[in-house]
Amino acid sequence: MTDYPIDLSEHPELVEHVPEVDPAYHLVPEVERAIMAGFELNRRVLIQGMHGTGKSTHVEQVAARLGWPLLRINLDGHLTRMDLVGRDAIVVDDGHTTTRFVEGLLPWALQRPVALVFDEYDAGRPDVMFVVQRLLERDGKFTLLDQNRVITPHPGFRIFATANTVGLGDGSGLYRGTQVLNQAQVDRWNIVARLDYLAPDIEAEVVLGQVAGFALRPNADVELKQMVSMAGLIRQSFIAGDISTVMSPRTVISWAENLITFGDMATAFRFSFANKSDPAEEPILTELYQRVFDA
Repeated sequence: MTDYPIDLSEHPELVEHVPEVDPAYHLVPEVERAIMAGFELNRRVLIQGMHGTGKSTHVEQVAARLGWPLLRINLDGHLTRMDLVGRDAIVVDDGHTTTRFVEGLLPWALQRPVALVFDEYDAGRPDVMFVVQRLLERDGKFTLLDQNRVITPHPGFRIFATANTVGLGDGSGLYRGTQVLNQAQVDRWNIVARLDYLAPDIEAEVVLGQVAGFALRPNADVELKQMVSMAGLIRQSFIAGDISTVMSPRTVISWAENLITFGDMATAFRFSFANKSDPAEEPILTELYQRVFDA
């Protein structure tokens, strides 16, 4: 077991990497337990779910409550092996120009008490993913071939990942750019947790906690119930294949913020969601909106 918060006296530079606690954030118990197992027992934890469900922020908020430094790396198509491992760079030392190996993100994090989070894990390039695979072994030792050096992870190093799919590819077309992952690599994740959208009453509480001033509106309870209901209908329509865009809790929060800004429910809905959708699906959205708001 690790003492919390962990001792950063030897790494004062990491204090700024400890996330801030959001007291209004709602942690899903099952996912929280999975993340806690990752921190306490040094398990490799992969969190899968649709966009906007709070996969990365769940890890952030658990780390914040533990006082644990955290580093997020987005595995987009521009991230290279050299970004992760390191590269030879030209540096000026005592007025002389020389070539020196500069460590990448992985060697830096491995040698420190840092929770490393790979965002969009299923979008990583194959050459990058095989670099990551080395970290998923039980001992997690990392070989720097460029330096003929083996790095043993710091006792406080932890590794997490978030993904929209679970490595089997995306048949819906919603998450373009995701890859079919090597199943030998997926199998190395000790814990795979699934994060779904929140129950309506909890989602409403989250919006109230995130949007300052919304509770002061005269009909805040009624409006918020309607907005969350609209989001639920859109998600059902998405699952049924009637519309191609899903409304995440993040979008509901934007809708609430835009409602305060513009003062009109329909205008805020267009700015937050409808204008992102396929114009051919406008009649469906109009029907759903009228059903909820009786407009």
